[in-house]
Amino acid sequence: MKATRHIDHDEWTEDIFEPDEPDDPTTGDGKANGHAQPASGDAWPVLDQAVYHGLAGDVVNTILPHTEADPVALLLQFLVSFGNAIGRQPYYFIEGAEHYPVLFALLAGATAKGRKGTAANRIRPIFNIADSEWSHNNITSGISSGEGILHAIHDDIFGTDKKTGMQVLIEAGVDDKRMLLDEREFSAALDSMQREGNVVSRVVRDAWDCPRVLRTLTKHNPTKVTEPHISILGQITIDEVQRKLDQGAMMSGFANRFLYACTRRSKLLPHGGALHSEEITRLGTATRAALTAAQTLGRRRITMTSEAHTLWCTIYPQLSADVPGLLGAATARGDAQTLRLSMAYALLDQASQIDVVHIKAALALWTYCEASARFIFGDYTGNPIADNILRALRNSGSTGMSRWNISQDLFHRHTEASKIQAALAQLFAAGKVRSNKLRPANGRGRPTEMWFAV
Repeated sequence: MKATRHIDHDEWTEDIFEPDEPDDPTTGDGKANGHAQPASGDAWPVLDQAVYHGLAGDVVNTILPHTEADPVALLLQFLVSFGNAIGRQPYYFIEGAEHYPVLFALLAGATAKGRKGTAANRIRPIFNIADSEWSHNNITSGISSGEGILHAIHDDIFGTDKKTGMQVLIEAGVDDKRMLLDEREFSAALDSMQREGNVVSRVVRDAWDCPRVLRTLTKHNPTKVTEPHISILGQITIDEVQRKLDQGAMMSGFANRFLYACTRRSKLLPHGGALHSEEITRLGTATRAALTAAQTLGRRRITMTSEAHTLWCTIYPQLSADVPGLLGAATARGDAQTLRLSMAYALLDQASQIDVVHIKAALALWTYCEASARFIFGDYTGNPIADNILRALRNSGSTGMSRWNISQDLFHRHTEASKIQAALAQLFAAGKVRSNKLRPANGRGRPTEMWFAV
């Protein structure tokens, strides 16, 4: 086996890359270490003030001075929780589908210190007051299998009595089908999806679609849930979501069920905040009133005011436009996501119709989520080989990587050279990487093809 030797850049001169020249497998060091960097070229997303409409805005503005949590994390924690606590009651009907206020949100921190969990800890006391039964019984965690998700809210389970041949009740079902999956380590859920035979991805996709029945296809232990109402709040670092949301999750539609939100610590509070308990009581009481009003509507179709209808027709083409690459795969449901957010804002106002102000608030939040997805995924191609190379080149910085190191250290020679060449060509054509020929200063030996992230 050939040993990898380090390049002393003082010994080499650079020439501009000529793509048809062969590479030199004998030199170079560009081993990919460390953490992947966020996609370059886009600034951290900015949250528009329109998102602070109504009770949701009151919650965030009241808590924010007393917490290190990101305001968008507080906002999404509140909206997703509220939508789940309502249950399968009001809905918006479009294209033959009933859209309930079911939301999936993924809070992606730049580092592990993004205070993502802090937001949940700040919002939960509000719902302890607004709906204590839901807060204590309907929030769970541990996405490891699709069967496990459904079993937590399963219907009655029947079996056959071996003596009589009659159907008998084996396990009584769960009456309350509301379930909020609070996943503080969402990377573990993504890991579980990689296991052969795991149906987490399918169950999560189906749950977002609000079907009348969810079921597993297990032959010996089938599980059925009638009228499920499942929401997800996930927490992850940007590095993990870039590495673990693979092309399959993107292209299957799993990824675009989620609202992505870049989050970071809003401030430093060495001794924490000083939010008075009376404020939590006030917000909890107001949230309970909104929940009661929404549940009183029952299974009722929510509509739009004429002004909201006009605005929706104006923004719909942009929300439903096709976007290429991983970014498009992650944001393909912008219209449906904005619609569900609009409904949540309306129900918080105790309204039975979506108005202009609700759409504007929802659109502002969706814009932030779309910008977050662009920050996370916007520079990646959807080609797993190309994206692995791009991530490794970013990690290598000004050192770069030789073609030989890309093959040896990154792919351990398990990937065909032609596929690596095609991936490099794709990245080069997109302006994401550059390559130089490093020639020995003494003019002896073959030049080494070195690659760098742009």
